[in-house]
Amino acid sequence: MVVFLLVLVVVLALLGGVHWYVWRRLVRDVTAPGGLPRRIGTAAVVVLPLLSLGALVSARAGVPFPVQQVIAWPGQMWLAVLLYLVLALVVGEAVRPLLRAWLARRAPAPEAVPASAPVVPESVPVPVPVAATEPLTETAPAAPESPAPEPPTDVSRRLFVSRVVGGTAAAVALGTVGYGTYGVLRGPRVKRVTVPLAKIPRAAHGYRIAVVSDVHLGPILGRAHTQRIVDAINSTQPDLIAVVGDLVDGTVENLGPAAEPLARLRARHGSFFVTGNHEYFSGADAWVDHVRELGLRPLRNERLEIAAGFDLAGVDDVAGESEGQGPDFVRALGDRDRARAAVLLAHQPIVVHDAVRHGVDLQLSGHTHGGQLWPGNLLAELANPTVAGLERYGDTQLYVSRGAGAWGPPVRVGAPSDITVVELASKQA
Repeated sequence: MVVFLLVLVVVLALLGGVHWYVWRRLVRDVTAPGGLPRRIGTAAVVVLPLLSLGALVSARAGVPFPVQQVIAWPGQMWLAVLLYLVLALVVGEAVRPLLRAWLARRAPAPEAVPASAPVVPESVPVPVPVAATEPLTETAPAAPESPAPEPPTDVSRRLFVSRVVGGTAAAVALGTVGYGTYGVLRGPRVKRVTVPLAKIPRAAHGYRIAVVSDVHLGPILGRAHTQRIVDAINSTQPDLIAVVGDLVDGTVENLGPAAEPLARLRARHGSFFVTGNHEYFSGADAWVDHVRELGLRPLRNERLEIAAGFDLAGVDDVAGESEGQGPDFVRALGDRDRARAAVLLAHQPIVVHDAVRHGVDLQLSGHTHGGQLWPGNLLAELANPTVAGLERYGDTQLYVSRGAGAWGPPVRVGAPSDITVVELASKQA
């Protein structure tokens, strides 16, 4: 408990510091004190992080689902905007002094009076008597000279630079997040990967497995997103469909209707499902029962023989260990005929070493999202043996999908969503 509180304090302090930095650069440095723009900017920097915090904890706090949906959009989107806003502002710190120096060089220098020039005193008019016979005339006063324009001061240059850097950072962040959101909401693209397996018989050459992971149905991604995924999968006419975890972020009660289009998945040898870590945050047993009702077959540490000539196995996610439902490789693969090829469905790539020990030929996984938000891929590489794509570990090949949805903000940058059709290739063909 003490460790948790310390971590919480550190996280809150970090978030507070980041928001203070954003307020300083985007509000204080570019607006006049007491003005309406400054008051609005200050209010936004206070309200937006509160909405983000609400979006992250509302589900576990038992907030009604309609309220979760209202909070989720601004709260989650602000997290993505904040990331790229801070990155852009940090880059702007290097640009700021260069721009100020450039403006200072372009500013006209004030005219100086030479030191050797004689100082001419102003002449004092001497009254001259006017003859009585001369008419009196009025002399019009000379028009005052227009004042010369004031050269830009250091204060005005600083304000100009702050507005240029801050405006550019805001434009870059909003543009990046906007494009990343479009990439998620339009639906995943279909990838095709050929995987040669030595033990696959000739009859299984060209066998197609549609792999989909990390759909993350929740307060933001709902039924329409599921339907896009189902349409994309069915368009590939796969032989088998593998849903490899993190289907949902919420309960069956709230998200059951959003998952209903899964009942329209079509494949010659059926659709299969294994749990991901987020199922254990959402009621794994209830979701296993629900996807079974929708026509998917859960594989919970079990195996079956596919008519094409290979074994298909699935294991529970490692997050289930806290509930006594973690992966059991002995149960799933212990007594099989190793002369047959084995394809394993497992949500997290980290179990690939267990797969190697049990003679798995191909493991299909997700979980990483490919990093989802650059530079998140750098962090994902620290925690996973493979972040995305196909790699070999001993005699086992591991394919990791980037996923079809998004967790948290519905944004992807540098890691587009995908559904992968894995085509098995027999070396006997």
